[in-house]
Amino acid sequence: MQYYSTNGQSPEVSLQEAVVKGLASDKGLFMPKQIKRLPESFFQNMKDLSFQEIAFEVAKAFFGEDVEEAALKEIVYDTLSFDVPLVHVNDNIYSLELYHGPTLAFKDVGGRFMSRLLGYFIRKQGQKQVNVLVATSGDTGSAVANGFLGVEGIHVYVLYPKGKVSPIQECQFTTLGKNITALEIDGVFDDCQALVKSAFMDADLNKHMNLTSANSINVARFLPQAFYYFYAYAQLQKLGKEKEAVICVPSGNFGNITAGLFGKRMGLPIKRFIAANNRNDIFYQYLLTGEYNPRPSVQTIANAMDVGAPSNFARILDLYKNSHKDICAEISGCTYNDDQIRTTIKQVFDQHKYLLDPHGAVGYQAVADQLKPGEVGVFLETAHPAKFKDTVEPIVGAIEIPEKLQAFMRGTKQSIELPKDFASFKQFLLNE
Repeated sequence: MQYYSTNGQSPEVSLQEAVVKGLASDKGLFMPKQIKRLPESFFQNMKDLSFQEIAFEVAKAFFGEDVEEAALKEIVYDTLSFDVPLVHVNDNIYSLELYHGPTLAFKDVGGRFMSRLLGYFIRKQGQKQVNVLVATSGDTGSAVANGFLGVEGIHVYVLYPKGKVSPIQECQFTTLGKNITALEIDGVFDDCQALVKSAFMDADLNKHMNLTSANSINVARFLPQAFYYFYAYAQLQKLGKEKEAVICVPSGNFGNITAGLFGKRMGLPIKRFIAANNRNDIFYQYLLTGEYNPRPSVQTIANAMDVGAPSNFARILDLYKNSHKDICAEISGCTYNDDQIRTTIKQVFDQHKYLLDPHGAVGYQAVADQLKPGEVGVFLETAHPAKFKDTVEPIVGAIEIPEKLQAFMRGTKQSIELPKDFASFKQFLLNE
């Protein structure tokens, strides 16, 4: 399948080139030329299929023309070695718990899938070394770092904003060593993301080293996130609750909800989506006004959503042919501040004995506020609450830290501090 740029100023490329390059030469994001609609029989039978079986059928629609079927199946099944339970919280509201993977965050799916697919293409091309640049506001760094840890021929550089990720999140990618280098940038997430994008456009760096991205700007990172929307629907089918299904996505860089919108284009019968924001409400303001005005991000307790210029907004505009009316018809928005997030965490825990992380709290509250009579709401619980221990414990009391996280916390931090200017970052990479 061919991939084109959202900016429309660069040639179409193959999946392999889109994955290896990450970003188009005109600074646009790659989009598949086709979004294949899956047969009606598939949706009717999903409730009888496993997570891996569902994901493999979805993966074939995107990647089947470019990856041998046996190899693709191995990548999918290796990626999805854990369950994604649908948990009833109250009334017609369900939580899709996406945090049961290796780093206890939803990005484990995209990070691990991309590492396997990129490794497949590297072996196919016979390349010696590919260098992955990834900016993180929290969970992306840990998911990508752990997905690529020890993968031959790939070195990962994780850029993160100093002092603006939780201590547990930080230790998940700064303690690994081997082929993972953590870069502590004196700035905010948007500065990290800008450094990554600038690196792709720099001729000297691209001559010096093969660069690609593992942020959701890379098609191999964001497309696999469509898998769990299909699985959520299948679980609703088993409960007889699939009619009038609404899915709410806590949204920062908007790769996750974009993957869900792709699923809808493939025929997944989701009624509508809710994009839930913290105080970084750029998309919410777009829905209200029709104007997209990115601005510097604001630090919040839902830090993975602290994005002031969401990259994947370009994909949403492309998907809907820049129609504000069509976007508003399928996506609603909302925004919550830190005090509201804390109140939701406490109320849901006290009333329903369900523990939310700050991002899931934004998702839950949006569903609770916007669900209409007859609708069934599913919000994505994107990370284990223990990853935000310092925020959650003062609200609900002591919480247990899973052994997976404790293992990371026992490690020794290894990071390199850099200023946020591109010249310093470029010089660091040139010296590598």
